Amino acid sequence: MIETQTDQILVQNIGRDPYYAVRDLQKEMQQQRINGNIEDTLILVEHDPVYTLGKNANEDHLLQSRDESVDVFNIERGGDITFHGPGQLVGYPILDLSNYKRSISWYMRTLEQLTIDVLDEFGITANRIEGLTGVWVGDEKIAAQGVRISRWVTMHGFALNVNTDLSFYDGIIPCGIFDHGVTSIEQLLGEKQDMETVKQVVIKKFNQNFIQGEC
Repeated sequence: MIETQTDQILVQNIGRDPYYAVRDLQKEMQQQRINGNIEDTLILVEHDPVYTLGKNANEDHLLQSRDESVDVFNIERGGDITFHGPGQLVGYPILDLSNYKRSISWYMRTLEQLTIDVLDEFGITANRIEGLTGVWVGDEKIAAQGVRISRWVTMHGFALNVNTDLSFYDGIIPCGIFDHGVTSIEQLLGEKQDMETVKQVVIKKFNQNFIQGEC
């Protein structure tokens, strides 16, 4: 793990780590942030392949045709089912929203704007779709998000498909949405991307959307 202090946000660049280990880390850090023992932090990580089901997920969206070697976790975030795996950059902000804006909808829309701004740096025009969470390019989803907030401190976050093996999505109905596909930066640009470069853009845009725009 590489821990760096930018001008505004503490970043833990974990590299690649199993989902369950980082979930436990988040829980610990969320409690530490609630207690005022740590500063706001952004965790950046890639996971081994895993399917996660949010607390309101429909288990029928986990298809019988899936690769059964992929672990499945039921977790406490909102949202339905999604996939995490190598080549996907996952961001877990541990933030005290009391220092920003005590609004879940504001937080979710700001996460979306963060991803839209990141993609713009790569020449990709992304958008929101009314009534759906996440970020889209056309009618294909490129970034998912789901959060859990306790005493206005956040955990979980967003997942951006960078060089993701999209075939893993064939085993689920992503986010419970039947009529939209998924895509990645690699697929859209036709070449594999340098993950460390993407991380630096994410950190830059995170600071611009959250810290510099702090309420």
